Order: sequence, then structure tokens, then C-alpha cells
Amino acid sequence: MSKKISRRDFLKLAGAGAAATAVLTGCGPASRYVNREPYTKMPEYTYNGKSTYYATTCRECAAGCGLVVRTMQGRAIKVEGNKLNPVNLGKTCARGQAALQGLYNPDRVQGPLKQPGRGSRDFTEMDWDAAVGVVAGAFKSYQPDEIAFLVGMAPDHLFDLVSDMAKAISGLAPVRYGALGMFEARATLMQAAEAVFGRRDLLHFDLAGAEVTFSFGANFMETWLSPVANTRGFAKMRQGMAGRRGYLVQFEPRMSQTAATADEWIPVAPGTEGLVALAIGSLVSEAAEGTVPPAYADVDLAAIAEKSGVPEETMRRLARIFANTSHALAIPGGSPLGQTNGLDAARAILALNVLADNLGQPGGVFINPPTPLGSNAQRPVSMREMSTLVQKMKNGKIKALFVHGVNPLFELPKALGFEAALVNVPLVVSFASFPDETAMQADFIFPDHTGLESWGYQRVLTGADVAVLSGAQPTVAPFYNTRATADVLLAAVRSVGGKLAAALPFEDEVAYLRHKLLDLVKADGGVYSAPEINTFSAQFQQYGGWWQKENSLGTIDSSRVFARSLSVAEPEYSGEGELHLFPFVSPILAESGANKPWLQEIPDPTTTVMWNTWVEMNPRTAEELGITDDDVVRITTPVGVVEAPVYRYPAIRPDTIAIPFGQGHTAYGRYAQGRGVNPIDLLSIMFNEAGDLAFAGMIVKVEKTGKRRELSRMEGRLGVYGLEEH
Repeated sequence: MSKKISRRDFLKLAGAGAAATAVLTGCGPASRYVNREPYTKMPEYTYNGKSTYYATTCRECAAGCGLVVRTMQGRAIKVEGNKLNPVNLGKTCARGQAALQGLYNPDRVQGPLKQPGRGSRDFTEMDWDAAVGVVAGAFKSYQPDEIAFLVGMAPDHLFDLVSDMAKAISGLAPVRYGALGMFEARATLMQAAEAVFGRRDLLHFDLAGAEVTFSFGANFMETWLSPVANTRGFAKMRQGMAGRRGYLVQFEPRMSQTAATADEWIPVAPGTEGLVALAIGSLVSEAAEGTVPPAYADVDLAAIAEKSGVPEETMRRLARIFANTSHALAIPGGSPLGQTNGLDAARAILALNVLADNLGQPGGVFINPPTPLGSNAQRPVSMREMSTLVQKMKNGKIKALFVHGVNPLFELPKALGFEAALVNVPLVVSFASFPDETAMQADFIFPDHTGLESWGYQRVLTGADVAVLSGAQPTVAPFYNTRATADVLLAAVRSVGGKLAAALPFEDEVAYLRHKLLDLVKADGGVYSAPEINTFSAQFQQYGGWWQKENSLGTIDSSRVFARSLSVAEPEYSGEGELHLFPFVSPILAESGANKPWLQEIPDPTTTVMWNTWVEMNPRTAEELGITDDDVVRITTPVGVVEAPVYRYPAIRPDTIAIPFGQGHTAYGRYAQGRGVNPIDLLSIMFNEAGDLAFAGMIVKVEKTGKRRELSRMEGRLGVYGLEEH
């Protein structure tokens, strides 16, 4: 993007036909050679008053939704969904719309920096040649098993590049982690899929074709797996078929937006969701077969009703609804799986789909389509696996740590000890675009472009019924002296030479991308094909990716489901007190949205609170503790203490409090820093059988501090309780 060419040369490079058309809309392979200048220096291929549109991929989460970005005179001015992308079909969430505020954020890291003392924030500027030298020096100085890459949730081209590097030198595979993956308990879901269906894969739940859906803690309309795709499926379930309206039952301790939209919200006790699924399964199987099958022989309905808080008659009524529906679906979400009995719970919930005979059927459960470009898209690590990396760091076995796309000092529980272990790593490099907590504790920051300035691709792991590779391209010229992390790594590889350079002989990031895309040229079943890579690249950028034309979901074998009895162990809890802690992901901010004022200003869908952290507490519990709205309470666990104001929330169990995750930054720019608290700081390190963190298994002590902090919220101060005197 630095070589200037004339319009005639530009079109020569582009070729003819469809490829030329793509380039004229900013999408062809030759566009990599063109400066996308700001309006102060107009490039010759744009016109005053005319917009140019670029198809790309949203990088605000790992779902892989397609975007179309409207630019005018070299400035990105509006983001919309890509109607062609099968994941979102033209829709976006609030985070996707706010991607522009990442691009224009005033606190971006504007060039490579060196920090003489970690945490000092006394940065000095570097040039990129020196930055490449730092990375190359690590490759030369340390053994392959002493270099670790910690990357985010997205299975993208950078993850592939680092995987290829590790393979070439027999090094450590990159570690994928993100707080959203922790709250989804993906490792547990995939291990349960293997135990029940014999396939360790993410599952596709066909909401659109279901008539009745029982969702156990899956907040699929806000934060679970692929929210935009899920919401689209739910809309079709509700009203997409003539003559019927889908019925949703949500089981969870606290009413989420998904529960608020449901026909029934069942406020089940934390950790007993699997027991309720077991009870319903027993009743459904008894209704179908006349007797209780051996797999459910040990189910005690009365005991489950007492433990869960769900009356036996309610479970019988729900079982009748489930059994008498031709297209019934059961979904295991993150909160029941994020318990010590999470794997048992997932098995019990998935087994309901076998009883419904919906495997491979409309409104049922499928295996997601195979990911394009091979099988590199491994699942994110579990918390137990993450603790293994932390232990290696603590023991001095990791000499260089490269961090990209994740902020572990914010997204990992403090009790895991990542910050203390970081001290024992001689070299820490962050590729963050923003000054997040981890970047502030790094030796160097080599800032990557933001998503709207970047090339790339991303595999879509769930959310579509076809295989999807979502594509990314720059929509504007980079605003600052940033550089693609892939370019930095490839330049370092060339400097090192040897077998590593021979294995990755690529001039730059775009050359690597084109090499990877060769596997899709002339691929069967795609929405387009091409005779060679130039034409294919033009179409890849014009469409915003590549995907198959026909449904490619995989079917499931159910023969092993009831090979042994189903049972759900009693949940184990950590902490002292009387209230369960229910941490949940903010549907607006999630793990990285707090530095965008548009998102800070959006009211939470259920409480309308903005710009802060709050503690949701049932009014009855608040009355017993002498607490009212905006009273600051101290919440204590064996590993941490936080203070936050209370929001009396009637849609939560009296024995539970809830805190959103998304605030509590100690860095990350002016809009995020010093605002709210981070509930992850309260979590003890407890694992379930799959190695995921039992984040929903905390018991906390709540104390009134005597302080007040008025929450900013959209609803009137009268609220639902009337104006109070203070």
C-alpha cells in the first residue's frame, strides 16, 4: 500500500471482467498497491461526494460477521453488515457498529514503543527496523520451546502464521484464550459433544427450525457463541413460519435479555441446571416409553425440585411441552457448564436432544461445517491449560512471550497468578493497538493496525450452516505508524534465515494470505470459483470472504448416548457467605468495548445502567440487608474484594447477586480506565472435569459500606419502587 501507480496501471494489474469491477469498488488484488489517502490528499480513483465501500470482517469478537464499510474521501464513516455473509446476512450488533470508534480512538498506540521499566509508562519511541530486530533477536537467542505466543479467540490468518512458524521450528503451539471463551465454557461443550455424540466439535443448534427451545443458561441473544446469527435464528423461530410461533423457555438464575424475551423464565438455583435437565429427560423418556429407561433410573424428582427451586409440577408441565413437540431443541449454555459439575450438566442437556429425535433434523442439533483451510482452528484453551502456561512462566521456562488480541491481565482471574508469573519472563512484547493492562506491563509495544485497517481472514466456527472463511481488507490507510503483526513476524523470520525462513518465504502479509487462499481456488461448492489466484483474490475481497453454496452441516451418531446411566454430581462451591455470585458478560462492552464511548453510553438492556459497574440484587434480599439502590456494597471472596453500587433487580433469585463483566480497567485509555470493577477478580481457581473454570461456583459475602454512588441509568429515578428519601 505504499507504491503509487496510475489508473491505467491499476486496471492492468486488476485484469478484466469481474476482477476489474471489483477493483473499481476497492476490492481487487491490485488495491494492495494503492494509497487509501485521507481527504487532504485525494487518490485519483475516488471522486468528491462519492462513497467507496469495502467488504471486510468485524474484529470486535470472534464470531466472524461480515461488514461493509462506507468510506468517503479516504475516511471510514459508517459500518453496516454484509448482506452476503452467511453468518450475519447484513446485520450487526452494537459492538460492530462501534468499530469506527476503535479506528478513531484518541488513545491508540501510534508507533512502536520501548518501556525501560515494566509498569513505569515511561515509553520511548522506536523505529520499526529496531522493533523487527527485537523479535528476530528472540528467535535467535531462545530455544523454540522457550517462546510462547498468546493470541485471542479468533482463528485467523495470524493464528495460522504463528502455527506454521511453531511447526517449522518444533516450537510451542500458539495459545488461544479469551474471556468470552471462558464464559462460554467451550472446552466443556466440546468434550460433552464427544462424550454424547462421539465428535469433539462445536455444535450447531438450529434455532430457526425449532418449535420449542429449552435454553439452559445460553444467553444466545447477547453474548453466547454467535449472537447476531442466533438472534436471526430466534426471530425465524418466533415468526418465520406461517401458522406457528416458537416457544422459548430459559433456565438461569438471573434474567438476561434472552430470558426477558422468552415465554418462560425459570429461575433455577446456580449449579442445578443439569439436575433439572436430568429430571425433564426422565419425564420425557417415561412419557415416550411408558417406563423410565436405565439411563434415568437414579433420578429423584422430589430431591431435584428441592435443590433447584423448580417445583416438580413445573418440571412435569415443561416435560409435556417438550415431549409433545415435533421440533424440540435443548441448548447448554455457559453458566451451567461453568460449574464443577459442568460436564455432567452438558451431557444431561444434550441428551434431551436425543430424546427429541432431532439429531440432523430441522430444528435440531448438527455438527458445524468443516472449517476452510484445514484444521488449525483448534478450540481456545481451557483454564486448566492456561494455568499450565502460567506455571511455565513462573518456573522460568518461557523466555519470550508475545501477546496479541487478548489482554490477560484483565481477562484472567488474578488468583491464577499471571501477573506474578510475568515477572519471570525476560522478554514480553505486546502487539496491542491500545494501551491495555498487559501492554503496560510489557517491555515493548509493537502496535498492530486496527481491524478496519487490516488484511486477513477468519474461519467461522459456528453461526452458519455452510463453511465460511470471512475476509478482511483495509478500508482506510493506517492512521498512525502501526504495522501488521504478520509483517513484523515475517520480517523477523527473514532476518533469522535458516529453515524458518525457508518454511515461510513470504514477502509480506498479503503474500502469505494469497498463498493460504490457493487451497480455495477452484474449490468445489463455493459461491464463486476462479482459474487463478489474482481473480480469486479479487472476488474474495469483493464478496468479503468465501463460503459454500449449499448446506454442509454434519450429522450426529446417537448410538452411544445412553450406553451408560446419566448422572449429575452435586455442584461444589468456593467461598463463605450466603449469596451466589453470578458474573455475566456485558452484552454491550464484553471484554474489549470499554474504550469506546458509544458503547459506554448505550444503556444495558435490562437495567439501563451506563458508564459503570453495578451489583444486581433481589429487592427482598436488599431489604433484609438494609440496602437500597445506589448503596455501595463490599463483596468478598477468598481471593478478592470489590466494591460497587447496588441495583435492585426483581428478576434475579434472592440467593444470588450478579455483576457484569466489561468494566474495571486500570489502563486501556481515558474512556475505560478507573471506571467500575472487574468481577473476574473475585473468582477462585476451580475447574470442572473438562478443565474449564467453574466461574459460576462462587459464594460471596456482601457488606454495606455506608457509601453511595448514584448510577447513571436511562430509566427514571422513580424506577419500579417509587422515589425514595435519603
